[in-house]
Amino acid sequence: MLNPNTIRADFPLYQEYPHIAYLDSSATALKPRVVLDALDGYYRTYSANVFRGLYSLSERATAEYERAREVVAHFIGAPSSDTVIFTRNATESLNVLAYSLGKRIIQKGKRVVVSMAEHHANFVPWQQITQKNGAEFLVVPCDSDGRVQLHDEASIDKVVTKDTVLVALFWVSNVLGSVNDIAAITKKIKQKNPNTIVVVDAAQAVTTFPVNVAELGCDFLAFSGHKLFGPTGIGVLWGKKTILEEMEPFMYGGDMIERVSVTESTFAKLPHRFEAGTPHIAGAIGLAAAIEYITKVGVKNAHQHTQKMIKQALAGLARFKHIRILGSLDPSKRVGLVSFVHDRIHPHDLGDILSQDDVCVRAGHHCAMPLHTHEGIVASTRASTSIYTTTDDIERLLVGIEKAEKILV
Repeated sequence: MLNPNTIRADFPLYQEYPHIAYLDSSATALKPRVVLDALDGYYRTYSANVFRGLYSLSERATAEYERAREVVAHFIGAPSSDTVIFTRNATESLNVLAYSLGKRIIQKGKRVVVSMAEHHANFVPWQQITQKNGAEFLVVPCDSDGRVQLHDEASIDKVVTKDTVLVALFWVSNVLGSVNDIAAITKKIKQKNPNTIVVVDAAQAVTTFPVNVAELGCDFLAFSGHKLFGPTGIGVLWGKKTILEEMEPFMYGGDMIERVSVTESTFAKLPHRFEAGTPHIAGAIGLAAAIEYITKVGVKNAHQHTQKMIKQALAGLARFKHIRILGSLDPSKRVGLVSFVHDRIHPHDLGDILSQDDVCVRAGHHCAMPLHTHEGIVASTRASTSIYTTTDDIERLLVGIEKAEKILV
């Protein structure tokens, strides 16, 4: 088991704010020193553009940028690095996919399937394209444990037909903390319709489970670097090569071009055809440093620790008669985050009172309005843990709720 107090020494923010109880890692994780050093190293010592210079600074920047792609490929078990596309975040990754692939395959008479608990980034793009192209947009509910109801053949048979062109699912819910068995679901989908594209939002999963895209069996996977202890502004879209090669570019401009004339243009090979313009070079380099950091810590170790923290949080929250926890009450059926509703205190008021004692939580719909509407609520409070979360952080959350009740109830 890792020691969060030792881990904290790796995160400079705790030196600036030693008393903070940071319980908002699902929104964005804190950044370890090695990531900050990687960013600083690029900007200070070889801050040149990539692919465009024949001088040593540019060559080094290019080498480090492409090394970052190889680090990502190895981290997610991709067979080759040219199937790793750098984007701004998971949202952009999913939108690239929606426009470059979705507009071509999502047509009238076809069906797209998502779950009720999807983040807006994996919900709205598919909703909009189906509406514009006259396709069916089918929203599948979740069970009492927060898993999408696609874990058995009967439920698969109801939603996957010969006309189902795409299924887009979360791996880990950013509200319920629930976990979909992506490998099992994908296998059943492919058995029913081998041509159905399976898209996985892994933004909340990459710090929780080892990722191997071959074992998952999905066609595309997206995640953000900043939730993985990396910089903001960098994300990843991985896709099967055969499908990526058939997709049209999402943006046009520099670096994604092979040849341009006054009458026509041809585009670069993978992955550069999807990375127009100057990329977030420092972001990719910082992401590689973050991946190497969490790999050294151990993803399984991180998961074990956050499970311990969420078990404490669930037990503590259960003591409050006015609190309803969203999702499963069984810590073994969820990951290290918990969203809850207090029937007497609005989430924004609760978040404000907690912040007065330096307890940082999320308040709102967490970019999952359909789920909140389905639950009959407009907002919830979310506390999310990470490798630096301590038992004291959880206790301060509980004490803060008691304080809020004394003030507002």
